Amino acid sequence: MDWIEISVDGRCWRGAAAAIDLAIPLDFHGVQPRFFADAAASSAPLEAGSFNGEVRRGASCNCSIHTFAPHCHGTHTECVGHLTDDGHSLANHPPEPVRLALVVTMPPDTREISHAVLATAAERWEGLPWTALIVRTMPNDPQKRYRHYEGPAPAPWFLPEGIGWIVSRGVTSLVVDLPSLDRGDDPVLAAHRAYWGLPAGGRRTAEASRATALVTELAYVPDRMLDGLYLLELQIAPFASDAAPSRPVVRAATEVRR
Repeated sequence: MDWIEISVDGRCWRGAAAAIDLAIPLDFHGVQPRFFADAAASSAPLEAGSFNGEVRRGASCNCSIHTFAPHCHGTHTECVGHLTDDGHSLANHPPEPVRLALVVTMPPDTREISHAVLATAAERWEGLPWTALIVRTMPNDPQKRYRHYEGPAPAPWFLPEGIGWIVSRGVTSLVVDLPSLDRGDDPVLAAHRAYWGLPAGGRRTAEASRATALVTELAYVPDRMLDGLYLLELQIAPFASDAAPSRPVVRAATEVRR
């Protein structure tokens, strides 16, 4: 079988054979994206006694130590533990199911992603049962994959009322090509809090009304992908952490009439 099918609300959706990877590969020795971190992600061979961790230096195998911050260096997925103090982590989440996802593109001059902008972009697909949303911002040149995001507002951001629209649609997996849902200088991370249903000042996972929802940041949605429906397979490293490297993979979806 070279395709997959899922059922949502009694309707069947089939994903195309060709998969599209939305993750930005993290090249430890080359160009890479960066946000809120002065240093680049790095890698060095493991040194253990006479073992040097590099085949080219005579070792029996390669074995490296990688230094990076998932939130800052490349495509990653976050859970509500990003904002809580009780140790909630991605290891607490079961593997993500394949979801019906909607891809929407924001208008070129968008800085604040609002309810109105999102609703307009998604209007054509409003009545369909997608539970994942993938947001592409413009411009979308390939260099976005290696951008260093610096300053208080280095990229567009979500207004809390825009997140409110996403929540009202029942979205539990949000994928964006931005370094953060919030402005870089937002001290309370208002959009994140709205997404997880965490009240102002709340620091416990039990206070979040949407504690099982996930958000993926610093993805890259290539231009060849048209706005519309896809099947999303979100692959996440099982870190006992609030964030981990991830790989959102999508396939164009069509409804199968039985």
